[in-house]
Amino acid sequence: MSEKLQKVLARSGYGSRREIEAMIAAGRIRVDDRVAQLGERIDAEARVRIDGHDVVIKPEQAVICRVLMYHKPEGELCTRKDPEGRPTVYQRLPRMNGARWVAVGRLDVNTSGLLLFTTDGELANRLMHPSQQVEREYAVRVFGEVNDAMLQRLRRGVQLEDGPANFTQLKHAGGEGMNQWFHVTLTEGRNREVRRLWESQGVQVSRLIRIRYGNIPLESGLPQGGWSEMALTEVNYLRELVGLPAETRSFLDARQSEPKQRKLARIRRANAKHRQRQTTSGTKPERDAQHKPSSKPSAKPNKHSGQKNERQRSERKRPDTANGSRSERTRKPIKKTRQ
Repeated sequence: MSEKLQKVLARSGYGSRREIEAMIAAGRIRVDDRVAQLGERIDAEARVRIDGHDVVIKPEQAVICRVLMYHKPEGELCTRKDPEGRPTVYQRLPRMNGARWVAVGRLDVNTSGLLLFTTDGELANRLMHPSQQVEREYAVRVFGEVNDAMLQRLRRGVQLEDGPANFTQLKHAGGEGMNQWFHVTLTEGRNREVRRLWESQGVQVSRLIRIRYGNIPLESGLPQGGWSEMALTEVNYLRELVGLPAETRSFLDARQSEPKQRKLARIRRANAKHRQRQTTSGTKPERDAQHKPSSKPSAKPNKHSGQKNERQRSERKRPDTANGSRSERTRKPIKKTRQ
């Protein structure tokens, strides 16, 4: 039975369907020693290579769907490698053999909050696709004058460069004056859509945090830069949400039952170690002075030296009545002669 190439590769963990389609369009994928075409179908015996490397095609029943919740901090890029060496979200994720993490959508470099990763490219594709109407909720702080008429326009819809857009839900969440917080909900993930919607009304977004994807909220207490693997029930909620069959297996080990506080403490420790590695990478430790050979022999310790020094200090402090006052001795120093 043949299947579409992008579907097979996405299921095997080589990227989302969109990422695979981009690879095909760029000529990076070959099937049986010829350049692959968009929409091409393959069977189980086909030889597939990406960038010259053979890939392992996994049958549908062999793939175990895993999902990670990641708390993205500001300043990280949603890319696997950055030519300028800037930090990316993939640097903190656990390593795997025979599969790789696929991001469910993106957050721009100045946006923080919930970012999902999965080993199932088909799940990632469906969660991102606008036809599935999966909700994304954000906490947003805006700078500027906000009035009721503006909020009504954002709910009804405004025209952006790439088509009409609107917030399906919009509610005030605190603040006053020129700095106010709102919770907004979308059912699609166009580039910088939340920011562009507010900018269309003449106000600027100063903070943007994703707090929910579907019915999965950002875990309370999960530190920035920390990740947590979802339990099987949460994975199956996401799969059923987009019409995929339920998963029956999980990669989670015994740590899934550990208390929440201990789990968060473990994540914070791992996060701190990652930051420490970042700050120390690229610097060479200086040699300590003790590693340099010394030209002078060290003096042997004397067990009586401490007592002798103490007697000398006490004698210097004690007044000498036999030879006059301290001031007199100072005015008339004793001359020493060589013998």
